[in-house]
Amino acid sequence: MLIGPLSAETLQSGPWKAVAVVVTVLLSVFMFPLLRTVGLRTFSMASETYTSGTHSAAFVTCPNDAVAKELARAIVEKKLAACVNIVPAITSVYEWQGKIEEDSEVLLMIKTRSSKVPALAEYVRSNHPYEVAEVISLPIEQGNPPYLKWIGDVVPE
Repeated sequence: MLIGPLSAETLQSGPWKAVAVVVTVLLSVFMFPLLRTVGLRTFSMASETYTSGTHSAAFVTCPNDAVAKELARAIVEKKLAACVNIVPAITSVYEWQGKIEEDSEVLLMIKTRSSKVPALAEYVRSNHPYEVAEVISLPIEQGNPPYLKWIGDVVPE
């Protein structure tokens, strides 16, 4: 029976040495995958470069889910965007023809190249049921470099 604190000399001899070796091996085995993943992600993010504003997030409101899905699918199929998120059940309050209106709408959040925004806006204007369709965009200043690279890979110049 051991009484008192363990000293370095005690740990380096007898059964404690075997326990220390087993613990070290187990920690190495379990920590290696975690450390490898963190290292690869850090290297990936540090080694990728991105020019601010190369990509944009565009926003379009739609009257319902059916119109939103139809537009979203066509936008991606036509390579006008890499991804379109459909955000359901928003409420829009706006002035239209001198009256304050309130409507339920669906929001499209579109990720694309900034150079594609004019073509995207033209497509939406030509295929949207609203008399004046909302198409606004904001440049993406920064983000996850591999994700931004993916947008560039999917949407041609």
